[in-house]
Amino acid sequence: MYDFHLQVSKIKQTMLGDSKESSGRPVVRTFYDHVQPINDLDFHPISPILISGAKDNTIKFFDFSKTAARKAFRVIQDTHNVRSVCFHPCGDYILAGTDHPVAHLYDVNTFTCFLSANPQDSSAAINQVRYSGTGSMYVTASKDGSLRIWDGVSAECVRPIIGAHGSVEATSAIFTKDERYILSSGKDSCIKLWEVGTGRLVKQYPGAVNTQFRCQAVFNETEEFVLSTDEQNNEVVVWDALTSERVARLPSGHTGAPR
Repeated sequence: MYDFHLQVSKIKQTMLGDSKESSGRPVVRTFYDHVQPINDLDFHPISPILISGAKDNTIKFFDFSKTAARKAFRVIQDTHNVRSVCFHPCGDYILAGTDHPVAHLYDVNTFTCFLSANPQDSSAAINQVRYSGTGSMYVTASKDGSLRIWDGVSAECVRPIIGAHGSVEATSAIFTKDERYILSSGKDSCIKLWEVGTGRLVKQYPGAVNTQFRCQAVFNETEEFVLSTDEQNNEVVVWDALTSERVARLPSGHTGAPR
């Protein structure tokens, strides 16, 4: 019991910190250039560049090293609503998950777009796309409830996990640092851990309701804990990643359901 309370206290300190200090932190940069809602953001792994993907079918580049800059200095015009964006770890490529069923791979220097020649019966929009830490693989989470693991070089689908979240949307998917597992979430209110090599379901993390919004599940930095949100109670839910025991429910601090 002592260990449990100590663990919860540690989580609360890490996540909440000093509320007075948090409320007083100023906004250091504000960017604007989209005409429709922004769906996702990602930082360049090396350069001071932020990219955004939006419903206006664009991916925009912002330089946050320049204090006077407010608008994008480069724009990729896609053909679909851009739901998710992710830099390759080397920074030379961008993956975009869109309303198109196959991820769009862009060369950052030329904006040339590449599509997989092996779509593996992909037919639904992609909610999230994420590279593994080395860029050797990437994963897509789709509106048809499926996950697909792709070779990061050939863009071949190496392992489809059809119906990973039943017939409802798979809303997020990320690799563990060792690239052995994928953590996914979906509108079935399930957070699941999958083995990359086999596609086998390893663990589930129950206890958070997500049926309406595209909520995400993530690890903390050390991968000791899994975090997601409960849209019903407007809370952040925390699980022990190893045992799948729910260890904390914390107020999100938002007035609406966090995503």
